[in-house]
Amino acid sequence: MTRTILAALLLASAAATPALAKDRRAPAEPRAKNVILFIGDGMGISTITAARIYEAQKRGETGEENQLSFEKFPNVALVKTYNTNAQVPDSAGTASAMNTGVKTRIGVLGIGPEATRGVCKEALAHALPTMGEEAKKRGLGVGIVTTTRITHATPAAVYAHTADRDWESDTNIPADQQGQGCKDIAQQLVDARFDLALGGGTAMFYGSTGGGRRADPAADLPAAWAAKTGGVVVKDAAGLAAAPKDKPVLGLFSPSHLTYMADRKPDSAEPTLTDMTAQAIDRLKGARKGYYLMVEGGRIDHAHHEGRAGYALEEAVEFARAVQWAVDHTDPRETLILVTADHSHVFTIAGYPVRGNDILGLVIPPPGGGDGDHAGADLPGAPTRALDGKPYATLGYANGPGAVKGERPEPTTGIAARQQSLVPTGAETHGGEDVALFATGPGAARARGVIEQNVIFTIMAQALGWQK
Repeated sequence: MTRTILAALLLASAAATPALAKDRRAPAEPRAKNVILFIGDGMGISTITAARIYEAQKRGETGEENQLSFEKFPNVALVKTYNTNAQVPDSAGTASAMNTGVKTRIGVLGIGPEATRGVCKEALAHALPTMGEEAKKRGLGVGIVTTTRITHATPAAVYAHTADRDWESDTNIPADQQGQGCKDIAQQLVDARFDLALGGGTAMFYGSTGGGRRADPAADLPAAWAAKTGGVVVKDAAGLAAAPKDKPVLGLFSPSHLTYMADRKPDSAEPTLTDMTAQAIDRLKGARKGYYLMVEGGRIDHAHHEGRAGYALEEAVEFARAVQWAVDHTDPRETLILVTADHSHVFTIAGYPVRGNDILGLVIPPPGGGDGDHAGADLPGAPTRALDGKPYATLGYANGPGAVKGERPEPTTGIAARQQSLVPTGAETHGGEDVALFATGPGAARARGVIEQNVIFTIMAQALGWQK
C-alpha cells in the first residue's frame, strides 16, 4: 500500500515538473520592429541643460524645472566617446562606432581602426558592415535625415566606407588615392539601398553645369539614382510632401547645410528637422519588417564651433521637437527610440546667476550675491562684475573664435551673440567628456550605466533580435 502511494506521488511529481520548469522560464524580452536613432551632433550635457532652460524661457517660464522631450525617457546611460587614436573625438569616428559596433579612428567612416586615415587600399581592406546595410539585408526599410549635407560625417556613417570623411565628392579625393577603387561619399549614397535620405549638399552630387563641383561638368548623380531605382528626387518641402509614398525619396534641399533655425525666413522652402522626421516615419511605417531610421540634428555642432550658443540652443530645441513628434507618432510597444550625441563641446554654464536668469544674458546674481566669494553686483539686479570690472555672460567656451584680444570688452548677449572664450582658436573644439543616451521602447532597459559608444549598436541589434 505504502509503495503504491509512493509510486503515485513520484509519477505525479514527474508529470508536474515540465510545467513547473516552463512556468519558471524568464519571459521573452520584447523585440523592436523599428529603431530610431536620434543624434544631436555636439549635444553634450551642458547643451541639454541650457536648451531645456532656453526652451522654457521662450514660453515665459524660469526654465530650470523644464524637461526636453527625450529627458522624460525612462532609461539613461553615460557614453564614452573617445576614438581609438583620439582622446577627444570627431563625428566620423563616433558615428561609425554607433553604426558598426566597432570603435575606430578619428576622421574615417565605416572602416576598422587598422586602416590609416587617407589610405584608400587600407580602407577597402577593413570595411565594416553598417547598421543601414544590415537592416537592408534583413528586409527592413532604411531612412536617413539630417540638417547637414547628407554626405557629412554623421549621416554618411549609415551607408559609407571611406578612408577620409572629407571625400564627399570625387574632387575631394587626393590625386594619389584616385583610381584605386575608392568611391566618394556622394557616389556611395546613390549606390546604397535606402528608402529615404533627406538633407543638404547638392553641390556634392552635380557637376558645374548643375551648380556642383564634381569632376564631370555634366554629372547628375540624383538623376542616375532615380533612373536606377524608380525613386523620386525632391528639392524643397513642397516637393517632399507631394512625393509618392510608395517610392524611394532622395531630398536635397540646399547646396550645403540647411539654414540655421535662427536664420530661417517664414517663407523658407526648406523643411525643418521635424518636417523631415515626420515624412520619414510616415513613409517608413509601411515597411512590413520594420525600419531603421537615423535622424541627426547636425547644426547644433556647427553653431558651437562658431561660438554662437544661441544658435546651438535653437537647433537643440528643434531637435527635441522632432523627437517628440516621433514619440507621438510611433507605437511604443514596437519602436525603440534612442537619443544621444556623438560628442560634447567645450561649452560652459557658470557664474551663480539668479533662478530664471536669461540663459543668453549676463550673470545677474540672486539677492544677496552669489557664493560669498563672488558677491559681485554693485546694485540689486545689476550684473556680477569680474575682476576686470566688467560683466560676463552665463554661457561661454573654453576656446573658440570669441576669444578676447587685449582688454576684454563687455560681452554681447542674445541669440545672435558670439560668446566669449578663453583660448583663441579659429573654431571652437569638441569636448571629451561623456555624453548621455536616453532610451524608450523595446530593449531600452539596456541603456544603463557607463558604456562604450559602440555598445549603442549592440543595443539596437539586440532589440531587433539580431544578437542575443
